[in-house]
Amino acid sequence: MVALRVVVCFAVLAASAVATNVRQCPGKSIENLSDNVQLSPCQKPPCKLKKGTDQSITINFTPETDIKDVVNKVSADVAGINLPFVGVDGNSICDKIFTESGEKASCPVKAGTKYTYKDSFPVYAFYPSLKVKVHWALSNADTKSDFMCFEVPAQIA
Repeated sequence: MVALRVVVCFAVLAASAVATNVRQCPGKSIENLSDNVQLSPCQKPPCKLKKGTDQSITINFTPETDIKDVVNKVSADVAGINLPFVGVDGNSICDKIFTESGEKASCPVKAGTKYTYKDSFPVYAFYPSLKVKVHWALSNADTKSDFMCFEVPAQIA
């Protein structure tokens, strides 16, 4: 599995940006993980996901190998069952990547280069109101291997 060294890219974050306290995925150990993930509006878990609104995300990452296409793998653990987040899971992020200096980038991403992924996603009204554990990974589309991953408790309301 491709390892990843995550780095802090303050230059591309807004001055008011606050990191979100996220957890390592089982079996992973990404240095300074919480410093490199921002869910908005959410500074500390559980994140409140209000139905009918959009949630924003910013992830700073530096791949250790060249990757042709990067996709999201996003699911919610509901009572031990992983359900994909409709509209987010499986989507390419290549059109939502920026360089350390804030310039628009795209895939392929290059080893050793600092990138920032910025996106927003809908919290659909049809989602049930409940507590979930969100599992979010950035994955190499070709090898299907995650190179960045975190988990965060959330409350869909």
